[in-house]
Amino acid sequence: MSKGDANPSEHAREPGPTISRSVAAPPSAVWAVLADGWSYANWVVGAARVRDVDVDWPAAGAKVHHSVGLWPLLIQDFTRVERMEDGTDLVLTARGWPVGEAHVHLSIRADGPGRSVVTITEDAVSGPGRLIPPPVRHVLLGPRNRETLHRLALLAEGHHREERIA
Repeated sequence: MSKGDANPSEHAREPGPTISRSVAAPPSAVWAVLADGWSYANWVVGAARVRDVDVDWPAAGAKVHHSVGLWPLLIQDFTRVERMEDGTDLVLTARGWPVGEAHVHLSIRADGPGRSVVTITEDAVSGPGRLIPPPVRHVLLGPRNRETLHRLALLAEGHHREERIA
């Protein structure tokens, strides 16, 4: 798979709902947001704040240390990179114990000049969240991930606009 050609069929082999969104910015602008661990709480629904980011984020094994929930009931946990293909693919294990852990796969592909499509697939892999029947879990994850991609798109599009003006 060459840079910029994220493979949507990879998502079809993964459990959980798959959501895609068109972004009015090139893949590099979307990747820049994903590669900035400090922006994690700005685009991930449920993340309240980022406490720390490993210096090698988004390399495999690197972590974003975040808080999940609403103040004052915050859970301190982290998200770890499982696999990364620079500019196209990011596979994460997102932790939010005591709810559990989720497998999250984000991919980006070019969709014409200055445009891209970002795709996310997510599902619970351990903990009490896994006890929710998959059809119910997937109905809950769909709207959450649509909003996550909406936030990611806004950030990428805003940064891209600023870069074109500068």
